[in-house]
Amino acid sequence: MNIIGYTLTSVGVVFLFFGALGILRMPDVYNRMQAGTKATTLGAFGTILGVGFINPEWFFKTAIIAAFILISNPISSHALARGSHKIGIKLWQKKDIDHYARAEATLQEQEGDGE
Repeated sequence: MNIIGYTLTSVGVVFLFFGALGILRMPDVYNRMQAGTKATTLGAFGTILGVGFINPEWFFKTAIIAAFILISNPISSHALARGSHKIGIKLWQKKDIDHYARAEATLQEQEGDGE
């Protein structure tokens, strides 16, 4: 069990490191948010579950915490990205397609057709 725990913890730390690196290196808020969310979700998940495997008496608590992180991180990131888009934070200049704006325009057209 310790080998699994140390492996999960090590992999989690590597994901957290690459998440921090992605936050520093990405060009705009949306790319930074994506890098930070995916990497920190997996990193925290691995690290916390690794601690649970190392200390079996903590496993139930760490599994609950890991599940909460697995659910809440993507939801909060989505809310932040949507809010950033709504207040007008621009995409990176080399990004030429705004999928969210397209989807919202399509939704507005569909709502207008339904009346």
